[in-house]
Amino acid sequence: MSNRLTRIYTRSGDQGTTGLANGTRVAKTHPRIEALGEVDELNSLIGILAADLSERDPLHPEMRRIQNDLFDLGGELAVADPAYSVIDLPAVDQLEQQLDRHNATLPALENFILPGGNRPAANAHFARSVCRRAERRLVELAAQETVNPQAIAYLNRLSDLLFVYARLLARREGGSEVLWQPRPPLPSPLADN
Repeated sequence: MSNRLTRIYTRSGDQGTTGLANGTRVAKTHPRIEALGEVDELNSLIGILAADLSERDPLHPEMRRIQNDLFDLGGELAVADPAYSVIDLPAVDQLEQQLDRHNATLPALENFILPGGNRPAANAHFARSVCRRAERRLVELAAQETVNPQAIAYLNRLSDLLFVYARLLARREGGSEVLWQPRPPLPSPLADN
């Protein structure tokens, strides 16, 4: 990092705009800033997940790699230059390999799963839902401006991986997943006629 932050506040955003890395200012509600904020929130949630794991846990380094990728994705969004991209097909492939490896250790899904089981699993489900929101914001931005398509694919695979992480974490220490118990449908009012 070439410049060191010596002051955290600048007051430049007090009027509802923020600066991009290319020097332009946009509204804090601009789709690019919304997407950047969602990616940042997701990165924070994955930090919570990683903090609950031992550094010797095999999932820990995977989560740290994901955090670095998400920071790179945030950089892509902040630079706002279609020629600048960091997230590439090998990053997406790496997530797919992790998905395949971890999912192979789990039983087949036969029911819908509710977020929960234990705190780490619930946090993984929370991160998954925020990941889906980040993906939607990126797709929304892509409808207006050029966005790295691999970044969208990365978030799509990451949400799947977070689901698998939740399944893995729920099973730890003798735990289990929480299965959806649907209510029976109400009788149709037309059946009384």
